[in-house]
Amino acid sequence: MSKQIFGAQMSLRCCGTTAPERTAGPCWQLYVAMTGLVSEWPTYTWPASTEIPTVRQRHDALTELGFGLADGAEWEWTEHTGPDYHPHPARVLLLGAVKVRPLEEGAA
Repeated sequence: MSKQIFGAQMSLRCCGTTAPERTAGPCWQLYVAMTGLVSEWPTYTWPASTEIPTVRQRHDALTELGFGLADGAEWEWTEHTGPDYHPHPARVLLLGAVKVRPLEEGAA
């Protein structure tokens, strides 16, 4: 099993997203922060919805990206206000983060 540990983060994209595919409205997006360009990080985007993905949906998304939770890892949640550059009023944003490890070869 790989000993490499990475951070995965999940957030609600309030205005939709253009990568890896375009969404028409708010959607949850999960990515694994790695070395290299942000545009090359493994990313999973759920269909447009503001409903928080379930633990099972998050597990399945990580598996599809080739990752699993690191030993003893649990999702941690934080709140912060949105950036000033958005065209709508600032609101509280919810961010989920967890430590992940690459799955063994052929597991994904």
